Amino acid sequence: MVSLDKIREEMKKRLELDNQLFAVDVHADTVEEALADASVQLDTKLSCLQYEVIEKGSNGFLGIGKKPWKLKIYQNAESIKKKKLETGGLSFDEEFGTQAAEKVVRDGLFYVRRFGSSIYLKVLLPQGGGREIDEKEVFDNIERADTENFDKKLVNKFLSSGTDGQYEKVGTYKHINSADAIISVDISKDELHGFIIVDAPAMSGSDVSRDQIIKAMKAQGVSIGISEEKISEFVDNPVYSAPFEVATAIMPEDGHDSYVSYNFETDITKLKARESDGGNVDFKELNRIQNVVAGQVLATKVVATRGRGGKTLYGHYLEAKNGKDLPIQLGQNVEFDKDGVTIKAKEDGQVLLVNGKITVEPILYLDAVNIKSGNVNFLGAVIIKGNVEDGFDVKASGSIDIGGTVGKCHIESDQDIIIHQGVFGKNEGSLKCGKSLWVKFVQEMSIEAEENVVATDSLMNCDITAMKNIVVYGKKAQITGGNLFATEEICAKTVGSPGGGTATILTVGIDPRAKKKLDDLLSKQAALAKELENLDLDIQTLENQKSIRKSLPKEKEENLKKLVARKMEIVGDNKDINAEIDVLQSHLRELKAVGKVKVEGTVYPGTKVYVRDVLDEVHTEVTSCTFYYENAFAKRGKYEPPALDVSKGPDGYSTN
Repeated sequence: MVSLDKIREEMKKRLELDNQLFAVDVHADTVEEALADASVQLDTKLSCLQYEVIEKGSNGFLGIGKKPWKLKIYQNAESIKKKKLETGGLSFDEEFGTQAAEKVVRDGLFYVRRFGSSIYLKVLLPQGGGREIDEKEVFDNIERADTENFDKKLVNKFLSSGTDGQYEKVGTYKHINSADAIISVDISKDELHGFIIVDAPAMSGSDVSRDQIIKAMKAQGVSIGISEEKISEFVDNPVYSAPFEVATAIMPEDGHDSYVSYNFETDITKLKARESDGGNVDFKELNRIQNVVAGQVLATKVVATRGRGGKTLYGHYLEAKNGKDLPIQLGQNVEFDKDGVTIKAKEDGQVLLVNGKITVEPILYLDAVNIKSGNVNFLGAVIIKGNVEDGFDVKASGSIDIGGTVGKCHIESDQDIIIHQGVFGKNEGSLKCGKSLWVKFVQEMSIEAEENVVATDSLMNCDITAMKNIVVYGKKAQITGGNLFATEEICAKTVGSPGGGTATILTVGIDPRAKKKLDDLLSKQAALAKELENLDLDIQTLENQKSIRKSLPKEKEENLKKLVARKMEIVGDNKDINAEIDVLQSHLRELKAVGKVKVEGTVYPGTKVYVRDVLDEVHTEVTSCTFYYENAFAKRGKYEPPALDVSKGPDGYSTN
């Protein structure tokens, strides 16, 4: 059952909410015009307004008898609450419906005012442990020579409970009209500011009340911008014989021009080196390249907005400027999306702001790769004029063109790698390319190429895997030392070394990766076979002990179970390995590429040539020879020129 107290409490809440609603009376030719006018006066959006029709309008006949619409328009409670939240004006209680912990420290305050012939009291209780109000001081302010009577109990009640921010009547005094405070209104010439000038009341005169100030302003024609807060401030703490502003016009707000919101750092000097988890800076990872992919959103054009008009104190319209739609120029490889505001990359590359234009550069140009540039990781092609120094890495989705030499570095490209000078890997570097490697010479480097490896001088002590050909041509055209795999051909002028001290192994006619994987599986299978042999011995020993003693100690019994479980695991693994070995061996047998090693000059003793897994070891010097496979045997024949035409060079290059 709903009690009367609950009904009172609910009605009080609704009354407080209604008191927060700001409303204006508007006369206009149409409802739309009235709402637009009210949105300016109430400083809110049209969607936040509600209205009541006081009097319906009429267009009349040919303009005769035309009547304006009269509406009472107010801001709805939800929008008021939202605005208070945004501005920080909503209390914790209002927002969450719970009692907020007091954080503000404020002494208790009281105000005694005489309005008309009555004495009024306003009490603000102390907060956060602030000083209590001095009761004697309050009574001294109320009890004057002209005081007729006042209710002490009521005063004491308000001192203990407060007056909820309102002035409450507590008594009467002998009022003399001629002693009242005198109020005058002054409006600035531009109608933007409204002031009151008040002369202090004499003994037995009335103070200026809120209603008097509002009435005086409206009597001067002020209909906009009267501030309840400023009026309350004056009533509580009046400033006499000086202008006090209580009304301010609603100022127009100009619209903002269109602009670009960038999704990347436009100032490259702000790009910082990458830090490790421990907070250490890696100066090789300078993080200066901002990679983007085709279709990636680079920026968004924020459209210009319309200005919002204002009103003077007399209701005259104040015009606002609309924002300008400024043209946005795009650089290379950048475009607008269908919506006309989203700016996207047309290609992979580096995004930059060049002369105010968003640009995507698909090619990165560098003088060198060193401590100044740091490691390079680029979505596109990289052209390096000079050297790549020891310890620095270059990775690109496009081709990599290096004009100088390469040290013990890791170079990786999804396309070709072109190195105009030599490579000194020192057995610590690697080259990996999605197409072919074109280089002058390479020493002590690990190389993987999805297509060809082409050198104009020499390959020395390198581990090379090429899915097509390895070709060394030119005056020297030498392969010395190392382990080289090629699916199709290996071609050179000289292979091996005169003294035979450096092992040179050439393998053709197989899939290098499949062969490597097969070798790894065979090694793993051999290790498992040896482990299985040892397990069988240990299991047999424990089972013999168990058959003699009828039982084993607990530790040995558990060990026996572990050994048997491991044996079963190895048997299962070995079964899987055998199946994988069979697949790889079948694949290698079915390869269409026969594979040849072609040497125009000399093959020195100690060189090992594998053609389709058949070894042909060179024991004496061989000249102008081709190694090939026929009828399950490795054979030698006359020298044949390379099948690969190296004169064409990589795409876009010439070997001349």
